[in-house]
Amino acid sequence: MISKSRIKYIKSLQNKKARDEERLFVIEGDKLVKEFLSSNVPVRILLGKPEFLNGLLPGLTSSVNMIEDISYDELKQISTLKTPHNALAVVHMPEHEMIISEIINQICVALDFVQDPGNMGTIIRAAGWFGIKNIVCSEDCVDVYNPKVIQASMGALLQVNVFYSDLKKLFISAAQNDIPVYGTLLEGESIYDHKLDNKGIILLGNESKGISHELIPFITEKIRIPKFSKSLEGIDSLNVGMAASIVFSEFLRKSDCVPD
Repeated sequence: MISKSRIKYIKSLQNKKARDEERLFVIEGDKLVKEFLSSNVPVRILLGKPEFLNGLLPGLTSSVNMIEDISYDELKQISTLKTPHNALAVVHMPEHEMIISEIINQICVALDFVQDPGNMGTIIRAAGWFGIKNIVCSEDCVDVYNPKVIQASMGALLQVNVFYSDLKKLFISAAQNDIPVYGTLLEGESIYDHKLDNKGIILLGNESKGISHELIPFITEKIRIPKFSKSLEGIDSLNVGMAASIVFSEFLRKSDCVPD
């Protein structure tokens, strides 16, 4: 039986302040936990129902500091999911160094004040799918280790580096190195007609306000996803997560990048 103090400790990691202090975050779900274990990411605590733990391949838990059996009722006390799965793990945050010169030398993404955890997770998942390695978030974006972001990203954090920084510094460095900044704006040219490069920064804005006014001057290439429906009612914009997937796909399709 898991102790009350451990339950309290793991639940405290639902709070950003605790996550930042401990440099730990929580993942849930059989598939997600197995993916992190397979990647040899340092795991502080692995909690699982006996049948889950017994079914793990030999050597898969070599990076785990502590393993403990847990019942479904105990999982329900800790889980952020309405219907918990069979396992949960407390994982060490990666310590990636943000080297701007390397980030801007390939396609990367900048997120300005993205607040919805589902959107953030979807963008990370799309970036992972299309082979985009780096995302730089403004400091007021939702926390990448928010449980809802983790669930929505579906393991893509294993392939994508997410940084938080002052975006102006990133864009100034891009300008100094003649790196284009592509901004998604209503007045932009259709992404299907615009010439796209195999390096540059794709800037995506807030769900309701779009890109901040102070960042618009840094945009060198204005693009948009055209609306093909003629209806003047109903849908007037795309969800930023959905838009990101379309933009990423078009960049990779037109660039010199070739899938493995």
